[in-house]
Amino acid sequence: MDKLPDSSVIHPVPGFSVTYVKPTITRPNIEVGDFTYYSGENFEAQVTHHYEFYGDKLIIGKFCQIAEGVTFIMNGANHMMNAVSTFPFYILENWEQDTPSLSEMPVKGDTIIGNDVWLGQNATILPGVHIGDGAIIGLNSVVGGDVEPYTIVAGNPAKPIRKRFDDELIGLLEEFKWWDKPVYEIQTLIPLLSDSNLELVKRELKNRMSDTF
Repeated sequence: MDKLPDSSVIHPVPGFSVTYVKPTITRPNIEVGDFTYYSGENFEAQVTHHYEFYGDKLIIGKFCQIAEGVTFIMNGANHMMNAVSTFPFYILENWEQDTPSLSEMPVKGDTIIGNDVWLGQNATILPGVHIGDGAIIGLNSVVGGDVEPYTIVAGNPAKPIRKRFDDELIGLLEEFKWWDKPVYEIQTLIPLLSDSNLELVKRELKNRMSDTF
């Protein structure tokens, strides 16, 4: 049997600065799935304002493609917006202000990226955003709201351009969850996953799922 892909390898493309992210993670508040890659060397440097006392997590699924320059801005970047001034006196030397409670801060929760998501170059993901499976984020986009599965968004602020597929195929893909299959099975699925004949793909997905019941 040929050697199977290994998600614990850091550099899966010899000679290029492409890294599988999961084996590089050191922070407890970042979770990344198998085979998600970043087109660069230091993924954690792209996650900013991520302070453990906020309790928010960055959760990224499997098989995501994260281009160079993509930045995840976490909740620690937010300032108080319900008072007269947004200036953070409490973090700067010699200013007398008590640290506000988290309830006073605009904390928006975890940032969650689904599986098989393509994040284009220099895209910025704002705090608390949820991006669905199979979505595509255009380069230089600023994503401040949730993105539906298999939807293309672009711009600042990012807005939906179109769905990648019809609702039937999206539903089948969400049910099939190819990214959760064993690696050896995904190897056999590659011809299907790379087929642009979408009607054939629908039929094959239906056949495969009916065989499991």
